[in-house]
Amino acid sequence: MTPLRAWCPAKVNLGLRVLGRRDDGYHEIVTIFQTIACHDRLEVEPASDLGLDCDDPAVPAGEHNLVVRVARSIQRHHPAARSRGARFRLSKAIPAGGGLGGGSSNAAAAILLVDRLWDLGLTPAERSAIAIELGSDVNFFLTGGTALGTGRGETVRSLRPILERAVVLGLPPFALGTAEVYARLVAPLTPRDEGVTVPRLFVKFAEGNDFGLATNDLEAPAFAACPELAAFRDAMSRSGAELALLSGSGSSVFGMFREERVASEAAGLLAKAFAGWRIVPTRTVASGVRIEEPGPS
Repeated sequence: MTPLRAWCPAKVNLGLRVLGRRDDGYHEIVTIFQTIACHDRLEVEPASDLGLDCDDPAVPAGEHNLVVRVARSIQRHHPAARSRGARFRLSKAIPAGGGLGGGSSNAAAAILLVDRLWDLGLTPAERSAIAIELGSDVNFFLTGGTALGTGRGETVRSLRPILERAVVLGLPPFALGTAEVYARLVAPLTPRDEGVTVPRLFVKFAEGNDFGLATNDLEAPAFAACPELAAFRDAMSRSGAELALLSGSGSSVFGMFREERVASEAAGLLAKAFAGWRIVPTRTVASGVRIEEPGPS
């Protein structure tokens, strides 16, 4: 059969607040997730076992990869899948360790692909349960667009899509581990009292398409570890970005622009000023992962 192929978008965080550390060791957050057009592609075809090939040597290709873990999880929970196999091929454009959710997007796409390949007929609730088991923001990518993320990020409430914006990604020549950033964060042991009002404020930003006051609480520890990130963020802001922030825990920095022309000019200036950085022009999109249906032959 012709391999099934899925489109796997990246995401940025249009603001992120850390409300405190939970009893389970995770952090309680509030964020606005937003998918962007920068994407990976994941293909799958039948096989006698499970395996993954990837064109990026920095991405683990074995049992630790979220794509393979998706298939293993489905095998455990669905008897009809236990004797099935799949061979995945992953083409990466989203950098690993950049705070853009590439691994989570790949995992969400794998849920759709395996469901189709093995003809399981998973319900939306079953897909969501698998996603939540595997990672904090995997569930978001099943719907994508603009969404409020709470809890660890796994509780997702879809919002009305923001007006399309041009986006410029700044990808530094180094990664930044999520655990490292959170280890540097000074956070209360329990959620702050403002935990009730922060989601309302974030929804107001999104519904009003006004992100000028949005912040990311993980910038301070990330910038302490890598001051160049702060310099890039500030240069992005000076270049005319409506919003310039670290995405998630980094190391990617993004700017959101109302005008394509201003975004293009900013991308050119940043590429000259920050040698070694990869500058990627892209845009916001209002969808999550999807299977790409073959066109007519």
